[in-house]
Amino acid sequence: MFTPQGPTFRELAVQALSSVEHGYDLLAPKFDHTPFRTPDSVLRSVERALRRIGPFESGLDLCCGTGAGMDVLRTVCREQVTGVDISAGMLAVARERAARPGGPSTALVRGDARALPFGPAFDLVVSFGAFGHFLPRELPGLFAQVHSVLRPGGRFAFPIGAPARPGSCDYWALLGFDAAMRVRNAVWRPPFVMYYRDFRLDDVRRELARAGFSVELYALPEFGRRSDGSPRCRMVVATKPGSTE
Repeated sequence: MFTPQGPTFRELAVQALSSVEHGYDLLAPKFDHTPFRTPDSVLRSVERALRRIGPFESGLDLCCGTGAGMDVLRTVCREQVTGVDISAGMLAVARERAARPGGPSTALVRGDARALPFGPAFDLVVSFGAFGHFLPRELPGLFAQVHSVLRPGGRFAFPIGAPARPGSCDYWALLGFDAAMRVRNAVWRPPFVMYYRDFRLDDVRRELARAGFSVELYALPEFGRRSDGSPRCRMVVATKPGSTE
């Protein structure tokens, strides 16, 4: 898709008609050559922002995919980096990426973000580009799971972009994509959940607070500001009450 190394239209169609888990198993070998992978510019911007509030001991990449976000954790965590994902295919690619000397120890775990197989073992949880795979009604449970695996004082951090301006090309593209996914899920099983317009900052802040987090927003200056002065991209940092000391 868009590059010779990316998936063909046929491969994308087969993936889109699969479940989320099986679809990503199929896409995994070529995922890093698609626009679905979080851009390096976003990863590096979040890394710089986390450096200013770190370092951390142990980090978890929620829905880690092929492991690009784990590279961020390796620069800000001193002891342990863990990735969790539901797709065995994506984890296989992440395992190849993780096979490098130096840095904190690394673990990869197959699991569902809605039922995390961990106790309160982490000082930092990050996630990149995964929230469109959760329906709005699933956010309270998802955020409760993250809260449960963080140590007191631990942080949950992720980037979130400003919504597309109504009437802009991006607005119509996202609207059309969501509409196509809703039609697909109305007529085909199993469903493939990917609705990125449903992940709104106001809703996210409210649900994080309900889950017991305090929430701060950090502008990511590399992406500039919109005409009204608001940041084009922010990092959300949700902190679990307590102290890590």
